[in-house]
Amino acid sequence: MGHSIHNTRLTSSEIANLWTQYMNDSMSICVMQHFLQHTQDPEVKSILDFAYELSNRHVNKISSFLKDDNYPVPIGFTDEDVNLDAPPIFTDKLVINYMYIMTVHGLSGYAGSLNTSIREDQVDYFIECNKEAMELYRRITKIMTDKGIIVRPPDINPPEEASFITKQSYLTGWFGKRRPLNAVEVSGIFFNMKKDVLKICLEIASRQLTNNKELKDYFKRGEQICDKQFDTFNKILSESNLPSTNKLDDQVLSSTVSPFSDKLMLFHIMNLISTAAGYYGAALALSQRRDLGAAYLGMITEILKYAEDGMNILIKNKWMEQPPTFDDRDKLAKKKK
Repeated sequence: MGHSIHNTRLTSSEIANLWTQYMNDSMSICVMQHFLQHTQDPEVKSILDFAYELSNRHVNKISSFLKDDNYPVPIGFTDEDVNLDAPPIFTDKLVINYMYIMTVHGLSGYAGSLNTSIREDQVDYFIECNKEAMELYRRITKIMTDKGIIVRPPDINPPEEASFITKQSYLTGWFGKRRPLNAVEVSGIFFNMKKDVLKICLEIASRQLTNNKELKDYFKRGEQICDKQFDTFNKILSESNLPSTNKLDDQVLSSTVSPFSDKLMLFHIMNLISTAAGYYGAALALSQRRDLGAAYLGMITEILKYAEDGMNILIKNKWMEQPPTFDDRDKLAKKKK
């Protein structure tokens, strides 16, 4: 269904959804083109083929939506941002872990886009995107489970019966004896640790691939922040005698020939920072122990400052494509003179 069927323009929310997805999918196309050049495992390759096909379909569909509404199509990322002659940077094991985390991000993003869409064609489109992402997630988790490389959250023993909280001390966490973590809190911690694992790997790889000194320092700083936050989560789990997740630093290969432009690598890290802030915020809202809330607030503050510094690098290098922006009425009024 195109705009011709609808007499209503796309709303600002719908434009924002399409613009954001175009940027992400055009980046994904570049990343997956590189992975497809080197992936040896046929099952991992089947995931990449499926995801690559979806991303190409998305950018074409979004271009059509925007053109029908007389809105410019973003530049995003193109063949200029990927070097297909570059050697591999990740093992197949890290590639499938990468696809797992990025698919989870996609599921969250598509749900948010659906929730903010009104026009019938947009609602239908994002329902379809959600279905595709769910199928991709199903395939990835099955392959990772079959290979024995999926990291399962800790098991929990069932109580004798359902019960209610009776003491205010349930909320404490700074002083004295802390209560064991509950399942909701562990779920947030464990998933955020898995995201940290991937971001550390991307920052290690990006630092060894770029020739830009400022970016090398920036990626190193991000790696150190993630390592520190990972250790904080690890300590919290350990206090409740719960297992942690494993790092995958050793799955980053030693190539120093970059398959990606500096613009793409920095955008990729910025993308992960913004989703991390969102997931930390969601986990914060569900944490019922005060020390956990304080830990998440500290982490969010730290990564938002890191994100701002990254944004300044993007702007300085003219790599930051301007998101859809409302008219500057003062500027328009001055033109009338």
